[in-house]
Amino acid sequence: MGCFECCIKCLGGVPYASLVATILCFCGVALFCGCGHVALTGTVSILESHFSKVASDHAMLTDVIQLMQYVIYGIASFFFLYGIILLAEGFYTTSAVKELHSEFKTTICGRCISGMFVFLTYILGVAWLGVFGFSAVPVFLFYNMWSTCATMKLPTANLTDIDSICVDVRQYGIIPWNATPGKACGSTLGDICNTSEFYLSYHLYIV
Repeated sequence: MGCFECCIKCLGGVPYASLVATILCFCGVALFCGCGHVALTGTVSILESHFSKVASDHAMLTDVIQLMQYVIYGIASFFFLYGIILLAEGFYTTSAVKELHSEFKTTICGRCISGMFVFLTYILGVAWLGVFGFSAVPVFLFYNMWSTCATMKLPTANLTDIDSICVDVRQYGIIPWNATPGKACGSTLGDICNTSEFYLSYHLYIV
């Protein structure tokens, strides 16, 4: 067999769909890991600078956010390894089938392995919906702040006292009610929405 025939045979055993899916998975893992870490760090910075200036008031929240950052890296590592396993399984089954049988036959072992991975992947997909729902919570909180800041810029906002428009993060339960100041009003709230930490964290949570 010549070099050209060998190359054609090797290329024929490549599971291109699995390869593309693995690349997409790795890109998603990188986005999830990077965006989550930076967004959570920016959230802590905003809380410490504007809503809870006493360290003891938000100590528990800081610990929870650090734990979430470790969880992010754990989830990312798991999906990275799982993607490699799925790609290896794809290479094995594709090459084995085309080597031992025709294009349209499969082995019993290959069907069992593929079926197991398909079932596990669907279970992980359902679990990922829970992660997605949990990630939507900070988006909701940041959107409320952003929409309140946008409301203050409307002409109708001039009919009332700007300082009476506030965002109180204590009502969401992320910091205790005795936190100082706990809320931001008027121009102070507008300044928070214009900071780079708020803008970056808000959009990274969405990503």
